[in-house]
Amino acid sequence: MTAALRSLTLLSAPTFYFIGVTTAQSSIMRIFPQWMDILGLDAQIAGYDAPLHAAPEVYRAIVGHIKSDPLARGGLVTTHKIDLLNAACDLFDELDSYAQLCDEVSAIGKRGAGLFGAAVDVLSSRLTWQTFVPAGHWDKTGGHVLCLGAGGASVAISLCAAAMPDRDRPERFIVVDVNETRLAHIRAIHAKIETAMAFEYVLNSDSAQNDVLMAGLPPGSMVINATGMGKDRPGSPITDAAEFPQNGLVWELNYRGELNFLRQAEHQASSCNLTIEDGWVYFLHGWTQVIAQVFQLNLTPELFAQLDKVASSQR
Repeated sequence: MTAALRSLTLLSAPTFYFIGVTTAQSSIMRIFPQWMDILGLDAQIAGYDAPLHAAPEVYRAIVGHIKSDPLARGGLVTTHKIDLLNAACDLFDELDSYAQLCDEVSAIGKRGAGLFGAAVDVLSSRLTWQTFVPAGHWDKTGGHVLCLGAGGASVAISLCAAAMPDRDRPERFIVVDVNETRLAHIRAIHAKIETAMAFEYVLNSDSAQNDVLMAGLPPGSMVINATGMGKDRPGSPITDAAEFPQNGLVWELNYRGELNFLRQAEHQASSCNLTIEDGWVYFLHGWTQVIAQVFQLNLTPELFAQLDKVASSQR
C-alpha cells in the first residue's frame, strides 16, 4: 500500500486537500490557515502526495475519500489534473465546461450529495492577464504570443487568449514544446473551439531555435515561459543571446526557484521596454478561485486584496 493511500483516514475536522507531489514544501501550508481566518471558514489543510503518473487506484482513493467523508470539503489538484480525472471520472457527478474541454480538474468540491470537478486555470489566466496586459494592446501593436511549453498552464492561457474580445486578442499564438504528445493534446483541444486567433505548433528542444522564434516576433509580442525550467528543472528555454521583442510582454510562470528566464528578461527590461510578470499573481488566482468554488464564495477584488496581502507577507 502506498503512503498516499495509508494517509486517508476518517476525518475529525473539516478538511481541504492539497493534491500534489511534495505538498509540505509549499508556502500554501502556512498561508491557508490565515486565509481561513480572513474568510471566516472552518477548515484545515492536508497534503496528499502522489508520484507523477501514479496508479489509478491512488487517484480514485483520494477522490472517493473526498466524496464519502462528510468532513472532506474538497481539494485543489496540481500536477495530477489530467491523470486524476482519467482515473476517477466516474466518481464525479458534475464537471464544468472547461473540465470537459480540457479533460482535467483542478478543483474538487461538493454540491449537495454530489461531487463536482472544475478546471479553473482559464479563469485564473484571464484574471492574471488583465493585470499586466493593457486594454487594446494587441490591436495597437499587432503583437503575437510565443508560449514555450505546452502543458496545462499553456492550454489555459491559450484558451483565455482565444476567448478575448477582438481588440484584446493576439492574432497569432505559437506553442513550442519538446514533446510531440503534449503538442498533439493542446492541438486537439484547440480544434474544439471557435476563435479568430491563429495557432501554430512547433516541436523543438533546441534553446537556440527558440531564440530564432523570438527574433521573428513583431514588437509588442508576449513571450511566456511555461516549461517549468528555472523551478522544476534548471536552465531556461532560451539562451543568453536571445533578444526579447521591443515593447514586449514577458510572463514567467514560475515565482520561486532559480528563475533564469526571468533574469534574462530583466537584463533587457530597459533596452527593450519590457513589461515583466512572474507567476505569483497566477498562483494566487489559482488557489483563491479553487477556494471560491469549493466553499461557494463571492471573491470580490477587495477580498482578493486581503488574501494577497497575507500571502505576500509569506512569500
